[in-house]
Amino acid sequence: MAVIALASTNGAPGVSSTCLGLALSWPRPVLLLEADPRGLSALMTGWFQGARPYETGLVELALSSLAPADALREVMLPFEATHASFVAGLRSHTQAATLRGQWEPIAQALAELDAEGTDVIVDAGALGYPGSPDPILVSADVTLLTLRSSLPALAGARPWADVVVREDRWRNPGLLLVGENRPYTGREIAASLSLPLMAQVAWDPKSAEFYSQGIRQSDSFETSKYVRSLNTAVARLQTVLAHRRALEVRA
Repeated sequence: MAVIALASTNGAPGVSSTCLGLALSWPRPVLLLEADPRGLSALMTGWFQGARPYETGLVELALSSLAPADALREVMLPFEATHASFVAGLRSHTQAATLRGQWEPIAQALAELDAEGTDVIVDAGALGYPGSPDPILVSADVTLLTLRSSLPALAGARPWADVVVREDRWRNPGLLLVGENRPYTGREIAASLSLPLMAQVAWDPKSAEFYSQGIRQSDSFETSKYVRSLNTAVARLQTVLAHRRALEVRA
């Protein structure tokens, strides 16, 4: 089992689309948790195009009288015809106060999915907002600062990367780059932020609309550069996690 959290610092680098793409490409049972404190579930409004009625989600998880691990199982919903499931996020930023004091037990509940052999991908949204899932970012097996390769993206990420590196804040921090060479390379960005580049996703807004807006694609979509990059990102993250597990066993 592993918990992988993705977060951004500014702009819209595609955290939600990437999280969903990774989840639907994941080789093992996986849970996608929408934990963006800004609300407006990207799954409900994007992937499901607003056509799926809201059933249950993060708020119900936080307010449940059950033990967190049991409550988590109650609010998990399946993606049809896949081995992936999801927990829908907040419908409004005003609900973020509901999560005050709840992220720590939720983080523990995610860790307890180990017994079921389920991995977790967390869409933590943008950093710095009230209600941010900081305990998950701290305790995740891998926490990925997600950004584009532009100068504004790099400038926005640097203060956060400085804090992460200086304070050793996250358990295993790294970078996920969306769109290399626009204009900077992954190597240049990793060196500038002093964080390892763990995965990359191709720049392809049209293909990304499959995940961000539920727009169906042509028959060639599955072999597109975008989908290939998601599969490569999954493989690289699996390698990172396996290496980390090996180090923990030796320790």
